[in-house]
Amino acid sequence: MNTTEKKVTYQTTNTYETLNAYTEKTKNIWLVFHGIGYLSRFFLKYFKELNTDENYIIAPQAPSKYYLNNKYVHVGASWLTKENTPLENENLITYIDRVLDAEQLPKNCNLIIFGFSQGVSIATRYVAHKQLKCKQLVLYAGGIPNELKHSDFNFLEQNNTSVKVIIGDQDEYLNDERMKTETEKIKTLFNSKAEVITFEGGHVVKKEIINQLV
Repeated sequence: MNTTEKKVTYQTTNTYETLNAYTEKTKNIWLVFHGIGYLSRFFLKYFKELNTDENYIIAPQAPSKYYLNNKYVHVGASWLTKENTPLENENLITYIDRVLDAEQLPKNCNLIIFGFSQGVSIATRYVAHKQLKCKQLVLYAGGIPNELKHSDFNFLEQNNTSVKVIIGDQDEYLNDERMKTETEKIKTLFNSKAEVITFEGGHVVKKEIINQLV
């Protein structure tokens, strides 16, 4: 079979969700990336206990939607796969750029980048690619892409960005071998200055941990 992969460029539209409202009382603006199987509007429930006056949360939506558990009832989404990853990542960067353009984020607020599970790969790639200055980079229960290097994150130290890695001690996706690999990667990428926070539990989002980040 003689096949040829070709490429076209076209315009597409995607949604995103926000929680609370930006006002003069807003202190923290969150850009949060959900994990695989989520929709952004449901992911925002984990941030509802934050002070509504001081926190404005923006949740981009992963573009690839599918039915969960083959029951054709509940819908989830995925950011990307191993198929055409560089191309898909370019598309995601463009999408996130447009989200931030639409929001016109002020510079007087603390910007917090938060990724959960698969969202960690999107958060780290975007921050590295855009050299995005932020107050906090929070990596929760996810793997960091192998192509990223220490030099991609040098600017975070210069900007006094706080890097926090959150891991459940019973996370079913982080076996001993992967945990060792990710630990070494974190040390290398962030010059051993990332704060590692461990909690009792599996691959779940803990609202109480999110609440303690600000």
